[in-house]
Amino acid sequence: MIRFFMALLALATPALGESLAGQNARMFDQIEQVHKPSAAQMQALQAIFARSGYAGQGNPAIARHPMSPAECAARIPGGPESYDNARNRRICGERYMVPLYDPATQRPEDATACIDMFEFPNIPCSYPVVWIKAREAAQVCAAMGKRLCDAHEWEGACDGALTPPDYRFDLGSVAAMARWHNGKYAPTKSWAYGDAYQKGVCAAASSKSASCGGGGFNSCGSNTYPTGAFPDCVSPLGVYDQHGNAAEHMNLPMSPSQMTSTGSTTLGVTEMKGSWFIFDRYYAHQDWCRWRAPYWHGSKVMSTASHANYHLGFRCCNTVE
Repeated sequence: MIRFFMALLALATPALGESLAGQNARMFDQIEQVHKPSAAQMQALQAIFARSGYAGQGNPAIARHPMSPAECAARIPGGPESYDNARNRRICGERYMVPLYDPATQRPEDATACIDMFEFPNIPCSYPVVWIKAREAAQVCAAMGKRLCDAHEWEGACDGALTPPDYRFDLGSVAAMARWHNGKYAPTKSWAYGDAYQKGVCAAASSKSASCGGGGFNSCGSNTYPTGAFPDCVSPLGVYDQHGNAAEHMNLPMSPSQMTSTGSTTLGVTEMKGSWFIFDRYYAHQDWCRWRAPYWHGSKVMSTASHANYHLGFRCCNTVE
């Protein structure tokens, strides 16, 4: 097992002067070794990244990661292999996923959904994928046999309890729904690790590139950390990096027929969750677990014009049959 993870760390480590295509090839090798997708799944996954031309773990020409995969591994008690939980794998049917449930009334075995422990590619001590549109994120999840999470699932994973969805579809707009939702949950707001924001707990002490002004691919480095490198940045359900590192695309349904958690492939509009890698230096906006963001760069999730940038990634959910 240790030898296996040493090989993965080597694959996770950027090569000097490599191209985006080379970076993605390394990541695909990791995905094949860890998640063992079928040949058809790998072909679909590779095609999504090839069509994008930008999706990957950041522009390798300018990214300056503040921590290496090997340094990540050294920070984890028990090493990266300790994140591989046999019970969760049995429940979720996948490595590095955790069951979503309400501990007040349920056991993990009662879960009807699971969420990735880490940002995609959902492999500990790998860098998160960024520069990916919401549409592409949904397609990647589908290619992996999963789905893009609904907003309430991500929030429950962070807050430590998956409670019944309470979307106010009757309010008719993203802004009105967010106002109601934030007003309801603000009095009991919390972060994955506790009831107040704390510096130094999550992957949030990196910096922007000096050349980063308007957010361009060739000027803004994705200066992220390896996922899982901050063992205390974990929710009560066992989900990592929901604060810091990369913000995350999620699905915000605007009607019951747009909920991925009930089987919809139509999907709703974009919702950006969490925060990103400079937040300990510059707290740009709220990032408590159940906070709903303004409709930044908003679109339908499946729009070809959905947003991508250097600090925006995603993670997937699946439905437990």
